[in-house]
Amino acid sequence: MPHFDCLDLLSRSQLCLEQHLQPKETFPLGPFTVPRVWVGLWQLSSNAWGSASAAKIRQAMARHIERGYNAFADHYGSAEILYGQFKESLPSPAEVVGATKWCVFRQTELSRSVVENAVRERMTRMRTTTVDLLQFHWQDYSDKGYLTALQILQDLQNEGLISAVGLCNFDAIRTDEICTQLGPGFIVSNQVQFSLIDTRPLHGMADVCERHNVKLLTYGTLCGGFLADQWLNQPEPDLYSGVLTPSQRKYLDMILKAWGNWALFQSLLAVLRDIGDRYGGLSIANIATRWVLDHSFVGAVIIGARLGVSEHTDDNDRVFGFSLTDEDNRAIEAVQARSNGRRMITLIGDCGAEYR
Repeated sequence: MPHFDCLDLLSRSQLCLEQHLQPKETFPLGPFTVPRVWVGLWQLSSNAWGSASAAKIRQAMARHIERGYNAFADHYGSAEILYGQFKESLPSPAEVVGATKWCVFRQTELSRSVVENAVRERMTRMRTTTVDLLQFHWQDYSDKGYLTALQILQDLQNEGLISAVGLCNFDAIRTDEICTQLGPGFIVSNQVQFSLIDTRPLHGMADVCERHNVKLLTYGTLCGGFLADQWLNQPEPDLYSGVLTPSQRKYLDMILKAWGNWALFQSLLAVLRDIGDRYGGLSIANIATRWVLDHSFVGAVIIGARLGVSEHTDDNDRVFGFSLTDEDNRAIEAVQARSNGRRMITLIGDCGAEYR
């Protein structure tokens, strides 16, 4: 992507006006070519994020595809079913890519039939004969059964039931182990949390990804919407007020208890606002997303969408066609250096440790 060290204010403003003309950035993922911004479906898991009818949700999916956002991720609630119904209705179903998960949270007696049944359940719910991207989560690292499960998934991929296999919330040590044992090219991705607040993937995971050609699919990039203009110059919200979404409660807790405090977070938002202004008025969310996308080991950012309730495709379009400058990154780093961000990996643990 182009680098804009010498952009003056006028040229940056012109860049902003031309954002809609920029082609979407894409990258190869297994047999697919996919955009670098995906639509996250986890908000279909609960009415706490707001709700819409199935028809409105399918209409919203269609609007995303029209804008080039043809990759959808997650399996919570009715997400797989709604995605399957939508894909089946398309004249060319192959134009969309769906990522789902198989999560093993408790000790399981693994066999070929157990693993295959889990995959076929995904296929049934998504109304497909092949799972595009199956992301695998394993809760207990002390049980090495995850290697057995992945070997069976590899067999199923070779038989055509799965197009691509990724990981979900695996740490750097286990990701390296899996990629080494199962061979190059099998694991294509790892879905983990990565943002200006949670920078744990920079410590170990980045090297593992580069070494094994694995791309991160990142979530939490906007911290449940806190990395946004609407929170600039706002008082610290009450964690227990009942007005925050489940995602916002999770990320506010991380900001206040692990990363720093609300005053420092306001300093970060102010810096992001200044950078956005230098690019002709890009949003805080644009800059926060671009910071993540500028890392070469990141394939895509998964942005949760309240389909049929609240969507941000116009704003998402503006994250493409530019990269942050050294000056921009120094301004961001000056705030990060005052936080506990770089030490979060010792406070919380590596990627996914908060779920174990």
